[in-house]
Amino acid sequence: MRNLLGLLQPIGRALMLPIAVLPVAGLLLRLGQPDLLDLPLLAASGDALFSSLGLLFAIGVAAGIARDGNGAACLAGVVCYLVTMNGGKALLPVPTDVTLGLADTLAQTVARAWKAKAFARLDVPIGIVSGLLGGALYNRFSTIAVPAYLAFFGGRRFVPIVAGGAGVVLAGVVGLGFPALDAALDHGSRGLVAAGPVGLFAFGVLNRLLLVTGLHHILNNVAWFVLGDFGGTTGDLRRFFAGDPHAGAFMAGFFPIMMFGLPAACLAMYRAALPDQRKATGGMLLSLALTSFLTGVTEPIEFSFMFLAPMLYAVHAVLTGAAMVLMDVLGVRMGFGFSAGLFDYVLNFGRATRPLLLLPVGLAYFAIYYAVFSYAIRRFDLATPGRQPLAPSGQQETGTDGELGHAYVEALGGAANIATLGACTTRLRLVVRDPAAVDDAALKALGAVAVLRPAADAVQVIIGPMADRICAEMADVVKHAPAAPAATPVRSEALAVSLRPEILAALGGADAVVQASRAAGRIRVTFRRDADLAAMAPVPGLRCVARIDARTWHLIGQDLAV
Repeated sequence: MRNLLGLLQPIGRALMLPIAVLPVAGLLLRLGQPDLLDLPLLAASGDALFSSLGLLFAIGVAAGIARDGNGAACLAGVVCYLVTMNGGKALLPVPTDVTLGLADTLAQTVARAWKAKAFARLDVPIGIVSGLLGGALYNRFSTIAVPAYLAFFGGRRFVPIVAGGAGVVLAGVVGLGFPALDAALDHGSRGLVAAGPVGLFAFGVLNRLLLVTGLHHILNNVAWFVLGDFGGTTGDLRRFFAGDPHAGAFMAGFFPIMMFGLPAACLAMYRAALPDQRKATGGMLLSLALTSFLTGVTEPIEFSFMFLAPMLYAVHAVLTGAAMVLMDVLGVRMGFGFSAGLFDYVLNFGRATRPLLLLPVGLAYFAIYYAVFSYAIRRFDLATPGRQPLAPSGQQETGTDGELGHAYVEALGGAANIATLGACTTRLRLVVRDPAAVDDAALKALGAVAVLRPAADAVQVIIGPMADRICAEMADVVKHAPAAPAATPVRSEALAVSLRPEILAALGGADAVVQASRAAGRIRVTFRRDADLAAMAPVPGLRCVARIDARTWHLIGQDLAV
């Protein structure tokens, strides 16, 4: 399971770059509408972005998947996308009744229009797949060596070439398999719509539960860019901005949660804070509540109680699903370009259906969240913000440019420990070389809300809306860090060793240990059954214990073996 999560992490991160285009696309499109500024220039500009989302996903996803975000990967994604879209259309047969009785020239024009409309619903999925292929091909072939007489086409220049070949294969699959793909999408969309409240409830609950892994972006992309069809425009979000009166069901339910529910949770946590910490905690919680209310960014709030009270977070997920159902039953249809905050609510008010019903529903959710959080915090003595020892969080955020990024790099084990670095809206996403070198306490002292480890070498640091800025500072620090000294060659093969008696006793005795071996400067111990690190007594000479899994530890120290 952890390997699967580790495989999906880069996809969730890569999807965030093209999604960042949506706020400006929605803003331009709405400001250009007749009920606002009535400026065709702005409306056409926003529509151009929405119409080209597939191409934008091909570029953005490729950049996110490529190990260094190089432009060659983006070019490969574009090549794969264009070849797939146009090659697939060439293989798509046009029903005879579409061009029946038309002159040849007109028939060709109508056939092209029919193919374009038919392929429109696959625009974003093909863009995502093309971006994934472009990034993966860059990682695989960007350093390829070719014969000297073909040297111009080696290295990064080879990547778009092989991407074109991949696009031809993908075009064949999509073009020949279009009837099956189209039917599957149609049945899936109709099934979700027919599920009604059940489908909306499941979407709302899963959206919050997947937040911990960052994989909710994948679920959102299906609902917002693939689900449904309105004159060739697919996806709940795109259909909403295209004027579909039935679109917005998969977005409206987030408004009561993000504008009212979670700010109420912040108020409950503030009121439950210890008297001597209330002033210090109040500023932080007010900032989080305003961020949620105005912009719909909620992760810093959710991570403040997600791990302290999992059952409380489960209740939050259920309440989110219930809000999706309630807004649908009331006939409320609302959408957003960024998230379910006040800015999007006001901007899209004229396009929404029954948007004023948000106020009574939101006030009810405010009361529910405040009551639930107040009771749970006091009843179970939860260590929410203000009820635990204060850490010097955020102290360095007021320093000069680069200071905070440098501090985060050091807390993550130094520049040499960072294999890949990226960020989405509220979190840093990294792959590290030595997970044991990451200092969780130091990260939280710098202002991190939580530190997640979705895979063996993957680390996510939940920061808040400033994540992208800190990521840029860290990237600059890593780029200019001095080169690490060459490692001293070590024997890669494991050599069996006998542990010192006191070490063996601390590990549970000879019966508990299956094997002990020395490799790469440390002792690798394998146990017969799950071992408890907390139960191990201190032993002289043992400096560090790295728990690889429940039955495998690495011991670091001096004179551990005889």
